[in-house]
Amino acid sequence: MSSANPEHRNALLLLIITATLWSFGGLLIKMIEWNSFAIAGGRSFFAAIVLWIFLRRPKFTWSSAQLGAAIAYACCCGLFVVATKLTTAANAIVLQYTGPIYVALLSGWLLHEKITRLDWITIFIVIAGMALFFADSLSADGMAGNIIAIISGISFAFLALFLRKQKHGSPIESLLLGNIIIVVCASPWMFSLSENTSSIPLLNGLDTTGLFWLSILGIIQLGIPYILYGKAIKHVTALEATLVPVLEPLLNPLWVLLIQHEKPSGISIIGGIIILGAMLVRGFLVSKSKASA
Repeated sequence: MSSANPEHRNALLLLIITATLWSFGGLLIKMIEWNSFAIAGGRSFFAAIVLWIFLRRPKFTWSSAQLGAAIAYACCCGLFVVATKLTTAANAIVLQYTGPIYVALLSGWLLHEKITRLDWITIFIVIAGMALFFADSLSADGMAGNIIAIISGISFAFLALFLRKQKHGSPIESLLLGNIIIVVCASPWMFSLSENTSSIPLLNGLDTTGLFWLSILGIIQLGIPYILYGKAIKHVTALEATLVPVLEPLLNPLWVLLIQHEKPSGISIIGGIIILGAMLVRGFLVSKSKASA
């Protein structure tokens, strides 16, 4: 996806880096033997520290956009964890990444950002490609988890919309608040007295190795990429901020292939090619249109 505008092009590059860092989540989570809710809270704890250090003196305006983005972030991350416990991981990922549909429906009303016919075509091709990519793992089971995953996707859409509303301000404070909300909500699973003498006191059975991987998860996979995401969203549309991160689930199997030598199926490869092709074609056509304008 290219652009004639340098700021826009750099923002798209930041989104690609963000999606790449997000994609390490699956592998890193497997390194931690801890409750899923506790992992969500623990990684948000480290992410919040990174965001606070980056901001130095965060400015909390408590505006509707700032609070809305924080709540949407907490719901997106938290509900995704719940969804993966109640349905297949593939279902949760595919349904969460329906977010661009809701952005397309709402961005004209909330942000006055025009959604073109090309955008709609790209959205549905990408979702079809996602369905093919995860075809081997999709299931009709776990209806409650599927519904929660859809709500997580809606939350992801509102996160992009509310962050985009702060394009003339500092949207990263919303992400800091969102991580703090997750830590507070997850604290019952994170902190408790444990009889396991090898664990860290008050961290409910987590050992030092788990703490190391949890810190990497919070800093590298969550904190830093969300700083990049917050900087990028000031120069891209809300739709682009939800479409480009679709690269995240595509990269997960790549790391599994390189590290665990598990090869994806042929239909998954076709789905990935369709997704990448749709986004590259959209980027080329949008860039060409702007250049001729």
